[in-house]
Amino acid sequence: MNSNSLDRNLFLVKEKVGLFKASSNYDVLDPSSGELILQCREPNLGIVTKLFRFTKYKRNTPFDVSIMDPSGDVHVRVRRGVSLFLSKVMVEDGEGRVLGGFRQKLFSIGGSFSVVDAEGRPQCELKGKWTGWDFRFVNGTQELAKVTKKWAGIGKEMFTSADNYVLEIDGDVPAGHPIRKLILGAVMTIDLVLKE
Repeated sequence: MNSNSLDRNLFLVKEKVGLFKASSNYDVLDPSSGELILQCREPNLGIVTKLFRFTKYKRNTPFDVSIMDPSGDVHVRVRRGVSLFLSKVMVEDGEGRVLGGFRQKLFSIGGSFSVVDAEGRPQCELKGKWTGWDFRFVNGTQELAKVTKKWAGIGKEMFTSADNYVLEIDGDVPAGHPIRKLILGAVMTIDLVLKE
């Protein structure tokens, strides 16, 4: 992968649809060219977890998601154990170093999340409408990134099935900053935590 693929500001995320699909599988494309830049996969999904993914307990199942380039090199790993009440998710880089994570806020309406660094310090909040895939990563009044199904640069045909959406990271977020990987990790797993 080009070393700056994670430093892009615009990502088209397309769910890979399959009948009786238990795992989260997404392709991340360059919206202007359609080039595959990243893949999101759950390569080690156990049989018990697979079975529970087809029940009302899907949101409680553990996950271990890898975000990798097309050659298979992992750049971000997002993990969570079994969740009984509130989710706490850990995000690592490709070498297994903890970058931070995100945790569900107690008594939040709609399931608001805090994105935290490796020491647990809040970096931003995830807020928005989960039902329509319209949410933002904000730090005070600064918007770091937004996720939407409606983006002027892509025709309606891209959004007719499954969970296809655009992640747009603000240009003021520095290249190489760990918050980029934390945001990408949150976006790739939000349906496992909240939406389903």
